[in-house]
Amino acid sequence: MMKAVRYHDFGGPSVSSVDEIEPLTPREQEVSIDVRGIGINPSDILRRTGAFRNELPLIPGKDVAGIVTGTGDDVDRFEPGDRVFGYIPHSNVPGSGTDRQGTYAENVVALTDRLAHLPLPVSFESGAAIPAVAVTAWEALVRYGGLQPSETCLIHGGSGGVGHVAVQLASTMGANVVATAGDREKRQRVSELGADRVLDYSRPDLADGILEECSNRPAVILDHRVGDYLQLDVDVIDQHGTIAIIGGYEDSPRIDISTALLKNVTIVPYTVSLTRNIGTILERIAALLRENRLSVDVWKTFQLKEVADAQRTVSNESFVGKVVMVP
Repeated sequence: MMKAVRYHDFGGPSVSSVDEIEPLTPREQEVSIDVRGIGINPSDILRRTGAFRNELPLIPGKDVAGIVTGTGDDVDRFEPGDRVFGYIPHSNVPGSGTDRQGTYAENVVALTDRLAHLPLPVSFESGAAIPAVAVTAWEALVRYGGLQPSETCLIHGGSGGVGHVAVQLASTMGANVVATAGDREKRQRVSELGADRVLDYSRPDLADGILEECSNRPAVILDHRVGDYLQLDVDVIDQHGTIAIIGGYEDSPRIDISTALLKNVTIVPYTVSLTRNIGTILERIAALLRENRLSVDVWKTFQLKEVADAQRTVSNESFVGKVVMVP
């Protein structure tokens, strides 16, 4: 038997319970993992409220790090004892069986194409914190944005989970990184992570400030608050630029479409759950972790039994980086 967090109803933090259940056995192209770290993402909380209409009871969670304990058939990339980290997306289709459980558990099974080797000396807590945010940042900047060295990149919320990784990736790629963040301490940390300029997102003249700080208009913008910034993004972006949107689509405001058309702006809504080459991206992220060119800030850790407090922290508190649970 193993302990796992399950939602038996949709609602607030109190619907989460820690249950004793049977662990799953890995099937073809799957491995079982002794979980040492679990990343907490805002989507876990949305799922708890019923936003994705999953079947119940549900084990939530997507990010995981741990040690391989067993393998199914046709597994050649991993063997028992390997340190791994990965992202296990839930299916939003009831009854599909695409993903058999989430990661809020002492043991999980995962398809091998969603995992990568976790290099030493990276901790399991850091390994659990990084998959969703790193894949999101990579896809937004590299695949969709096509960010090139010397181009300017604007990252809103540079102190957040995705933001603080995106700042490092863009800097590593040789881009000119402009970010927004909150108080002075957070802006200082974002600067330390590699941003060339960091602006207070609450300043009333934010658009003017961005243009003043940019030697060239942003070619790529990463935005997780489109309800606040989408028109600003369109106004400041360069010709043929790309705006990658993470969540918040329901808050998308009306924009001056003529400006977007004249600039030939591409607006890309993105969700990591639809990414198919997760393992390949994570192996590249692992190389950056190994070379100390990328890190993740783990702000606080909780035990599995403290899941309600962990999710309240993600929902209600402002911090740099990610929150992680350890079984």
